[in-house]
Amino acid sequence: MPQTLPQALDSAVVRSWCSLALEALGREREEIDSINVYPVADGDTGTNLYLTVESASQAVEAVFAAITVPDFADTVRAMAHGALIGARGNSGTILSQLLRGMSEVLAEGRDGDHLARALGRASVSAREAVAHPVEGTILTVAAAAASAAAEGSRDVAAVARAAYAGARTALEATPAQLAVLERAGVVDAGGRGLVAVLGALVEAVSGQAPVRDRRAPRGAAPVMEPCSAAGPAYEVIYLLEADRAAVTRLRERLDALGDSLVVVGGDGLWNVHVHVDDAGAAVEAGIEAGRPHRIRITHFGTSGAAGGHGAAGGAGASGTQAPGDRAGRAVVAVLPGEGLARLCAEAGATTVLARPGEPPASGELVDAIRSAGAREVVLLPNDAALRHTAAAAAEQVRAEGIRVALVPTRAAVQGIAALAVHEPERRFDEDVVAMTAAAGATRYGELAVAERQSFTSAGVCQAGDVLGLIDGDVAVIGQDVRATAVTVLNRMLSAGGELVTLVLAEDAPEDLAARLEAHVRGTHLAVDTVTYPGGPQAPLLLIGVE
Repeated sequence: MPQTLPQALDSAVVRSWCSLALEALGREREEIDSINVYPVADGDTGTNLYLTVESASQAVEAVFAAITVPDFADTVRAMAHGALIGARGNSGTILSQLLRGMSEVLAEGRDGDHLARALGRASVSAREAVAHPVEGTILTVAAAAASAAAEGSRDVAAVARAAYAGARTALEATPAQLAVLERAGVVDAGGRGLVAVLGALVEAVSGQAPVRDRRAPRGAAPVMEPCSAAGPAYEVIYLLEADRAAVTRLRERLDALGDSLVVVGGDGLWNVHVHVDDAGAAVEAGIEAGRPHRIRITHFGTSGAAGGHGAAGGAGASGTQAPGDRAGRAVVAVLPGEGLARLCAEAGATTVLARPGEPPASGELVDAIRSAGAREVVLLPNDAALRHTAAAAAEQVRAEGIRVALVPTRAAVQGIAALAVHEPERRFDEDVVAMTAAAGATRYGELAVAERQSFTSAGVCQAGDVLGLIDGDVAVIGQDVRATAVTVLNRMLSAGGELVTLVLAEDAPEDLAARLEAHVRGTHLAVDTVTYPGGPQAPLLLIGVE
């Protein structure tokens, strides 16, 4: 039976588009980084695009977490807002404006005609955001996609395919339009990233991925001049709360200070990107215009980022620690609570705190790995949803000469089990195998309180019900925390076990730990129990059975 294609976009399609775009950029990130020669040959365009889309995807997921079937306009606006606040680098900033331009039109309609018009608005708004547009870049590819999409009014899948085909054709022509690309023998890196994002749109609306060119990218390893050979020394990025009149004055001032100026956003919130020699002056200009935050300053001769809200851990203005200066082995762990973070820090781990509803982005994990200062790093994401994020972070720092092994821990208790068998004196591979085995041998459970009525694998729950999860799935729905915890613990121990790990939140019932420890002693004589405080913001109860 032929597949029925959607005649209009919906929130689920937008969610799928974000997820598929993130996967596509994850696959192609290294190759896009490798052909990045314009405007600065700093080899991070693919990474910046990935991080920008990651932020957009997280914003969309937050909408779905709050509302089972969110409004379409709210979803596309969330996508654009997430890209705006998470935009990284020149191409990432431009991509965020492309998504914002699309959202303005799609909020008014969801059919093929609106999609074509959205692509047109996206191209125009992105070009307007760049102080000095240059042909042969992502702007050219976006314009070609919009032009191809505008040729006739059709269904959404046909419009998406036309835009993708137009973008690919334009991408192949970029070397003839920009001398630096021709000399390096590569296509524009930002344009290639946009083609990947449009290919994900095709797959989201049609269910079929476009046929990809399996040839190696033209000039996949170009000979690049050192980043400091010419042009400004610093990249400055910050979010800015300001009115439009102040931003107009800011554009003029920053344009006089440097180049590659891109200012995107609106409605009082802007993302500012510029290359300058005087980073302080660029930040001061933002302070005069409004309230800058999430300030990020990168020296083109290094991979480090200085200062700023949102630049977690990591190297400062002095740059990334050279591989030759690193020593030994470290463990980097993501933890959902201050108590667990302290516990693992005391055990020698470098920790990243995952706050409720705010999972760490790849950049935060990269900064944490760098700040660990080790030649060899074991990364424990401790959350199944962070698998792609952690993999992207690991790949980025491997390019800097750091050996990173990702142990696919899906819960904090698995991370604790892995950390317990960590021995930095043994061979790296042996240590990773032992930690992986310990994590894999640990079943994990969790107690949470339902915030709304919803369908689960154990049936329908109501707001206020206590949910008992085992290995990520809801297994028990109860009304009492203590009784539900005992039921979950019994099910987890039914297959055997030697050690039970309990992690309790600060607001868990005072007698919960004692009751569960007594229950284990009374029903499973050979099983030991260890209890840790999770602290504020930790899940109500985490259970591990080894």
